[in-house]
Amino acid sequence: MAAAPQTPRAVGELRPARRLIVVLIYLSGVVQGLALVTFPAASTIFTSPEGFHLTSAGYGNLFLPQVGLAIAAAASGPWLTRKLGLPGVLLVGLGADFASMLLLAASPLVAATPLAYPLLCSSTAALGLGFGAAVPALNTAVEALFPAGADGAVLALNALLGLGTALAPVLVALCSALGAWWLLPLAMAVASASLVIPLAMLRPAIGEAAQAAPSAEGLPLRFWLYSAATLLYGIVETLSGNWAVLYLSAERHLAAGTASIALTAFWLATTLGRVLFAALSRIVPSRLVYVALPGLLAISFQVVSGADSAIPAIATFAAAGLACSALLPLSISLGGAEFPQRAATMSGELIAFYQIGYGLAAFGVGPLHDRAGLSYASLYSLGSLFALALASVSVLISRRR
Repeated sequence: MAAAPQTPRAVGELRPARRLIVVLIYLSGVVQGLALVTFPAASTIFTSPEGFHLTSAGYGNLFLPQVGLAIAAAASGPWLTRKLGLPGVLLVGLGADFASMLLLAASPLVAATPLAYPLLCSSTAALGLGFGAAVPALNTAVEALFPAGADGAVLALNALLGLGTALAPVLVALCSALGAWWLLPLAMAVASASLVIPLAMLRPAIGEAAQAAPSAEGLPLRFWLYSAATLLYGIVETLSGNWAVLYLSAERHLAAGTASIALTAFWLATTLGRVLFAALSRIVPSRLVYVALPGLLAISFQVVSGADSAIPAIATFAAAGLACSALLPLSISLGGAEFPQRAATMSGELIAFYQIGYGLAAFGVGPLHDRAGLSYASLYSLGSLFALALASVSVLISRRR
């Protein structure tokens, strides 16, 4: 008698594991977003005399090790994937997030000592490693899990990452009101560790699900258009995400709570925009969204530079967040769709270029403000030029051959 076929049963047994993998990957996106924005959300703590008393340049320089490690991790993603597998790279990223948040939570213990700045730099370095390893792995994983709807899946992942970024300023403000801002990084360390354990247990299943994510050596010529887009996006996003609180509190003299709300509005609009465009991806062509958003961002920056009261500040940063929302995930998904045999390679490399742009804005604004004498408002006005450059690149990308 012939043996009964086992395939249906095996598939049925894999479905719960696959669902759990999807849930854990999306939860990892939320945790990554929270960890990424914890430093910018706490910027007034780092610069205040009661906190770490850093200058604008000193605060900006905190992101140097983060950017360096993020670029190195993202650029070496294909090599790391070959050595460790996609699940291994994701676990490295979450482990680095755990170390980063634990170091940040411990930093108040040495705030008044010479150890404070090296400890903070060590924390941002670990965060850079975590971001550079985890985010390309997460994007590649969802593209593999949802090959028929990669644009929507990547937008959904980045929406949840954006949810974390939107929650961070609120949670920092809440913990600061309780007199213990360090509770947030401590909670993030616990969350990162709690994700590592089940993901490690599901490592074989994740590896099997990600086998569909192809990679190849070499990069096509049009990759440089996508890399330019992500670099420019890194500049414009970070100009809002890292400097909004200092701009509104130090230059516009708004209350710290109002500045935190404006930053939350930026990240919340980024998140909701990603959800919206993911839902509309079957109706509105992704390339049309990709071309239109940079123009909205250029206008938003001009209005941001003139915002001098609470409601205009919150509204204009929300508009900037909506304009930023779909640009990075669409760069990744459109590039992966155009060159599916190189999807894993391009995801890592594009995140590396995003981090270069992040770095230019994260530690470039401080010297321009402190040494060159440019106001934050002028820098936001100049940000429109980068948004217009991004608009030009997006038009070239949309003319896909």
